[in-house]
Amino acid sequence: MEQVDRVISDRLTSDVPLVKEVAQYIISAGGKRLRPALLLLVSGAIGSTHHHRHTLAAVVEFIHTATLLHDDVVDESTMRRGRATANHHFGNAASVLVGDFLYSRAFQMMVDVDNMRVMQVLSEATNVIAEGEVLQLMNMHDASIDEATYLRVIRSKTAKLFEASARLAPILAGAPQDLEVACATYGQALGTAFQVIDDVLDYEGDPAELGKNLGDDLREGKVTLPVICALQMGSTAEKDLIRQSIETGNTDGLDDIVGIIRRTGALDRARQGAMSEARRAIDAAGTLPSNEHTSALLQLAAGLLERRS
Repeated sequence: MEQVDRVISDRLTSDVPLVKEVAQYIISAGGKRLRPALLLLVSGAIGSTHHHRHTLAAVVEFIHTATLLHDDVVDESTMRRGRATANHHFGNAASVLVGDFLYSRAFQMMVDVDNMRVMQVLSEATNVIAEGEVLQLMNMHDASIDEATYLRVIRSKTAKLFEASARLAPILAGAPQDLEVACATYGQALGTAFQVIDDVLDYEGDPAELGKNLGDDLREGKVTLPVICALQMGSTAEKDLIRQSIETGNTDGLDDIVGIIRRTGALDRARQGAMSEARRAIDAAGTLPSNEHTSALLQLAAGLLERRS
């Protein structure tokens, strides 16, 4: 990861000072670096030490960071990881344009790797992520969203880059197709579980640990799995209150809605969904060679269920 950080620092160079300032601001915000770590762990699990693995780990972090910059503008967010978002600090225009810079820099780095299959996987992932963002935008303030539609959004918007990160290691190594599929399955399942837990924490986490306010998803009109479960399990009056808040964007009753989501058992049911995905990830990792890196992948999937931030 230290080598990945060096690649990130080296490739953030720009003759335009604001580009580097905004990019450094969000990349240095203390993120988990989970996607690049996933690429390196999978590389270790399959015994690959390909010299391009650190470059591609930095690429997936650049793509992820670009999506964060754009997400925060779309969502009108003011806080991420406990401090002001880049759009709140520098303005929307700077955030969008620097996000574009990170995307284009990521594609420059992909070209350096000179592997058409790598280009194919990452270009497809970037396109699917964009589609997921648009689909989520279309679903804003729609109280009729069901679990299948929700999963389609998060598998596009979040899990797709996890899947690509895990798939790149066997591609670089020239591994057999079945091994590539197992790694990709692990990444997709892990990313799905990660996002479901993230959505659960929006209603039960500690704002100080999360670095954001509770109920932000509802304020933004996002219908996530805890809300879908509460709409299925609540009383008629409780369902009406939640629907009205989603459809009108009125969050005056937010505290009551958080109470409903907690009281109905919606959070436990959503966590069960995350547990199912974590088990799918564990099953996929169980087919990889037995070593310390594979053990770390298994622990990572199991540990998601205890995530608090």
